[in-house]
Amino acid sequence: MSGFVFNEKPIQIERGDGAYVYDDGGTEYLDMGASYACVPLGHGHPAVQSAVSEQLEKITYVQASYPNAERTALYDLLADTAPDPIDKTWLCNSGTEANEAALKFARSATGDSKIVATMQGFHGRTMGALATTWKNKYKKPYEPLIGDVEFVPYDDSEALDEAVDEDTAAFIVEPVQGEGGINPASDGYLEAAREITEDAGAALIFDEVQTGMGRTGALWNSQRAAVAPDMITAAKGLGNGLPVGATLCRDWIAENYGSHASTFSGGPVISAAAGATVSTVIDDEVPANAAAMGDYLLTELEAAIGDEVRDIRGEGLMIGVEVGRGANAALKELALNHQVLALPAGRTVVRLLPPLTIDESHADAVVDAMAEVVE
Repeated sequence: MSGFVFNEKPIQIERGDGAYVYDDGGTEYLDMGASYACVPLGHGHPAVQSAVSEQLEKITYVQASYPNAERTALYDLLADTAPDPIDKTWLCNSGTEANEAALKFARSATGDSKIVATMQGFHGRTMGALATTWKNKYKKPYEPLIGDVEFVPYDDSEALDEAVDEDTAAFIVEPVQGEGGINPASDGYLEAAREITEDAGAALIFDEVQTGMGRTGALWNSQRAAVAPDMITAAKGLGNGLPVGATLCRDWIAENYGSHASTFSGGPVISAAAGATVSTVIDDEVPANAAAMGDYLLTELEAAIGDEVRDIRGEGLMIGVEVGRGANAALKELALNHQVLALPAGRTVVRLLPPLTIDESHADAVVDAMAEVVE
């Protein structure tokens, strides 16, 4: 095999249906990772499939300098769903591009350069977003990165207050850290972040690449926390498997964003997929199901294995089970012996990011499998 980018797993996935995927031999797996939260509606959702098929019959691509109905509709839909007063959207192709744009917009709009980010945070792999990502294993081979980035402990308001000053362009933060181990921020921390950045004239960026699209029980985690940032970045679940990202901005950011563009920004097919995804998430009340199933799964996991693991934590259907340094071994056993696909969050945490449409039977299957694995 000529590829080299990923360490491939010993399961060749051929097709998917709802919460399940199937390998080339026909074996069924319960997909509790949703390919890193990228299919919130499950695999092969008819609304998304239909929207993509219909658009492919019209035109596959037209550059963003030409108005297009699907792109315009997506702009309006995202503006309508974003917390007030965010109502401008820039479209791209991935989460790291959305964060890259947010960092550039913040520097341009404020005229300052300093970026504050959090320890254990993950914001992407392009050079700007990578500079705000914590772990050296992602950064070392590519240094020097962009400068003037300061890291502070996560969920520590005092440390944040000390770091944000008159030279700060932005504070970028995940409302729930994903790669860092499924660490939810307290609402008080996000509220303090809003006050601190506002007082300093800095932009507050919520990286909702993983928490967005209903995963934590509200369409945007910022709505659940009742804190309105200056920018929200989104990707992963936004297109239910198709590559799309977005940077949602307040007016003062959008009016001073500088010069930034992307060839494939909001192509018609991608916009159709994203529009169908967001509309379905809202119309089918998917965030409410994520909240209910998340509570159920957390409760059942705690009852079954709470005494056997270090911690079980999360919000909605973004759940981490801290098993110790054996996370990779647990993931392998889940996949090969129990046909359950999950994800790592570092070396110690099994991460569950299932489709937001799962029901109690899916949750029970995961709990039963985890109980056998941790024994």
